[in-house]
Parts: sequence; structure tokens; C-alpha cells
Amino acid sequence: MQRKAPTITPELAGSQLTHKIAGFIVVFVWTCITPALFGQQDVHAALIPPANRKSAPAFQLVTEAGTKMQISDYRGKVVLLNFWATDCGGCVLEIPSFIELEKAYKDKGFTAVGVSMDISYESLRDANEAWGRVRPFIAKHGVNYPIAMGDDAISKAYALNAFPATYLIDKSGKIAVAYVGVVINKDNVTTNIKSLLSER
Repeated sequence: MQRKAPTITPELAGSQLTHKIAGFIVVFVWTCITPALFGQQDVHAALIPPANRKSAPAFQLVTEAGTKMQISDYRGKVVLLNFWATDCGGCVLEIPSFIELEKAYKDKGFTAVGVSMDISYESLRDANEAWGRVRPFIAKHGVNYPIAMGDDAISKAYALNAFPATYLIDKSGKIAVAYVGVVINKDNVTTNIKSLLSER
């Protein structure tokens, strides 16, 4: 007995097409985000020999409290300088590690410093609009280190082409390590921080 082929109505055809498109979109999006979430989760970097280090570019930025921050304020300390944005997924993934590092080493001559690049990253009007995003983020995530608002000048000074970007700066104010990518390897960062803290 020959079976009758099912009748394909316009509604059924449209439904099948919708499911195929939805499936394609899911696969496409997953293919795009997978490298960002998993492909760069182990970014290592070695310390630059002291003789080859260059001074961290100077800057003067405004903090959440309205005070001015300069990199020279931290001379004598090891600084983790992190450039990030609230809508940068990789940036958000890294921040809990920086919070832990701040807790562990803040009394040993170390500090993390965050520079929000929300204005340029999100094409915002001004710092007020950016702080409207950054302040709730700081409160929600319990960020325990100073945050300043970045600008075009600091972006050019540090040649920022991608986020997040993180630098370890030695006690004399020179860049000892540069990390670009998500997510930096916490063990590698910790090892480098300990080495820099031990330098005279």
C-alpha cells in the first residue's frame, strides 16, 4: 500500500523555514562567541627584563569619587592597570580575578587600577553617561580597587586596539608585562606580581 505524501501547507513550510533559520542563527552565534569565551582563556605573558622596560605613559583621569588619578600616584607599588568596559564580555570575566588579587596583595605593595573605556566602547555622549553604567557595575560586582574614566588621550597613549587590555607596572613606573585578550591566566598573573613585588 502506497502512503500518501503529507500535504505541506504554506503555514507548515513557513514554520519549517523559521526553525531552520533559528537553528542557523544559534549555530552562527555560538561559533562567534566560543572563541571569545573559550579560545583565549589562557593568555600568558613573561616579564620584560628590567633593562628593556619602558615607562608607562602618564595620564590624569577622574575617579568615581571625582578625584584625579595619575599613574605616578602609585610609584613604589606594583600596579595591575586594566582597560575595560561594562559591555565587554571578556572584560567582565576577568574582573573577579582582579578583585581576588586586590584582596590578596593590597597590603603587600600592590594595587589593581581599572580604567573604564565605556565612552569610546559604547559610543556614549560623555563621562556622565558612562558613569551611569559604571557605578552600578562597581556596586553589583563588589569592585574593591579604584576605577577611573578613560578618554581618547589614554587610548592613544597606550595604543589600545582591543579590550580587555591589562598591564603590570613595576615599582619604578615601567611596564613589565602586557596582556591583551580574554581571559588572562590568573596563575601567570599571580606569579608575575610576586616576582615584581620581590624586585628592589
